[in-house]
Amino acid sequence: MYSKYAEIKGFKVDMVEATETTGGGYKGVVALIEGKGAYSHFKFEAGVHRVQRVPVTEASGRIHTSTVTVAVMPEVDEVDVQIDPMDLRIDTFCSSGAGGQSVNTTKSAVRITHIPTGVVVSCQDERSQLKNRTKAMRTLRARIVEAEREKQDAETAQNRKAQVGTGERSEKIRTYNFPQNRVTDHRVGITLHKLEQVLEGDLDEFVQALKAQRQQEVGAA
Repeated sequence: MYSKYAEIKGFKVDMVEATETTGGGYKGVVALIEGKGAYSHFKFEAGVHRVQRVPVTEASGRIHTSTVTVAVMPEVDEVDVQIDPMDLRIDTFCSSGAGGQSVNTTKSAVRITHIPTGVVVSCQDERSQLKNRTKAMRTLRARIVEAEREKQDAETAQNRKAQVGTGERSEKIRTYNFPQNRVTDHRVGITLHKLEQVLEGDLDEFVQALKAQRQQEVGAA
């Protein structure tokens, strides 16, 4: 959904890390989205997305509910966060696919640990170790800044809560209901009966409504 929305908006999507499941899905995905105004289009997607569907294996037709957590972090330039190379532990390993199947026999995959914060980033999307390391460092910088931002947000939680909500991941911001072909954004109270189009990247109606809501909140503050 997000890759298709990015394509519609003319943004570049660069996959950093994808952890596949044995069932053909993904347990986790990390991607870089580049383009002017990209963060302003995606920042409201952060939170818990609830999915209601009837799995193929469900003989009785019972609806199952699952959730997906989305985190959106602005990328920062190297000058915005100083990382001492001595604070990094860099490990290399062979890239692997689902189930541990080896993709190649060279140690092109990279795992970088920022020792002071404990932030760990890995990248195995590229066959070049240098390219994987570059991608991992970009993600590492963003995560370190985000960790510091969350720390500051916690210190001013009450003020922030009055303006934009708690921001806790336990809050369900949107529901995707497959049996009813329905998508509901709980923050702005919009329900659209066009689930397939939304999954194909048609997110503008939600994004514009959320932007308008935020502008009203800022103007009222």
